[in-house]
Amino acid sequence: MTEKEKQESGLWYNPLDEELYAELIHAKQMMRAYNSLEPDDTEGMKNLLGKLCAHVGEESYFLQPLTCDYGRNIYIGSHTFGNHGITLLDSAPIRIGDRVLIGPNVSFYTVSHPLEANARRCGVERGRSITVGHDVWIGGGSIILPGVDIGDRAVIGAGSVVTRDVPPDTVVAGNPARVVRTLINSNNI
Repeated sequence: MTEKEKQESGLWYNPLDEELYAELIHAKQMMRAYNSLEPDDTEGMKNLLGKLCAHVGEESYFLQPLTCDYGRNIYIGSHTFGNHGITLLDSAPIRIGDRVLIGPNVSFYTVSHPLEANARRCGVERGRSITVGHDVWIGGGSIILPGVDIGDRAVIGAGSVVTRDVPPDTVVAGNPARVVRTLINSNNI
């Protein structure tokens, strides 16, 4: 089994493998180009984001700078907005739904390392996917950890560290993030 196949299967893999490292460098080159575009070149950004990511829905837009590992594991729904400084460490799939608002400096970490020091010395890592439902709002400075699913219409308070699944229609906040309120879905704007 190749290191890439191990990565895609959620097994421990060597991120310095030649094939994976080449993909990482290619993504970094694309991000450098993306982050170097003029801020008003929205068509250029949409074009590069579409080439970098596995899927980008219509009218989705991420401000610069943007950082990711591979890009090929990022799926972005339609009408989704990412503010400045988004980090997507996509060793495993990151699926972001439709109409999601992502505040500045939000980080999505799918990658983890062994807890045992001897295993960490081997340099292996593994990824667990992150899924964000539709109509979610993620406040600035939040961190979403490996394996987390965020339900539809949830709100993540600014600066939260999300360590476990978030139910739909809830507000979570803190470190670790905890449910602080249940939302009643209404259209009272």
